[in-house]
Amino acid sequence: MTGRLLSLLYSFLQIGFFSIGGGYATIPLIRQQVIDLHAWLTLQEFTDIITISQMTPGPLAVNTSTFVGMRIAGLGGAVAATFGCIISGYLISLFLYRFFKKHRQTSWIQPVLSGLKSASVGLIASCALTIASLAFQSDTKTLGLPLNLTAVGLFSLSFFALRKWKIHPILLMALCGLAGIFLY
Repeated sequence: MTGRLLSLLYSFLQIGFFSIGGGYATIPLIRQQVIDLHAWLTLQEFTDIITISQMTPGPLAVNTSTFVGMRIAGLGGAVAATFGCIISGYLISLFLYRFFKKHRQTSWIQPVLSGLKSASVGLIASCALTIASLAFQSDTKTLGLPLNLTAVGLFSLSFFALRKWKIHPILLMALCGLAGIFLY
């Protein structure tokens, strides 16, 4: 059990250390660790954890690390994974605060930040494509397409409602959950 806790701590230390760009940017990093490298979770379990993490209060990366740790090694795993995810970001933030305070007038700082922003957008786009492909996959081919047309329809309606009528995201999630009860 201690080996698994140390493995969770080390994995989430790496995730926290390289999570430039915030919560959504960490999803590909977490996926690589928990699915590809350690095979702790299936892709479906990971997607379920991401979904739950988005609906619970708190930062996405912290919620995800807590849920993954709990799933893998119980309460000790949740503490180890969450601590690993948080501590490196905390220490890096302290370092960067002091660094940027001292060097804020330096000419090369803005280009570095622009490069980091671009990398973050790429990580977030990768995450969005992964989640969309999982959400839209169908076990059976409808109209010859490997798409879940119900999921595509709910996505389209949700996107339209958010953009057109500015529906509150929590209300939209509740409505889509109710629709899921009747449509699935």
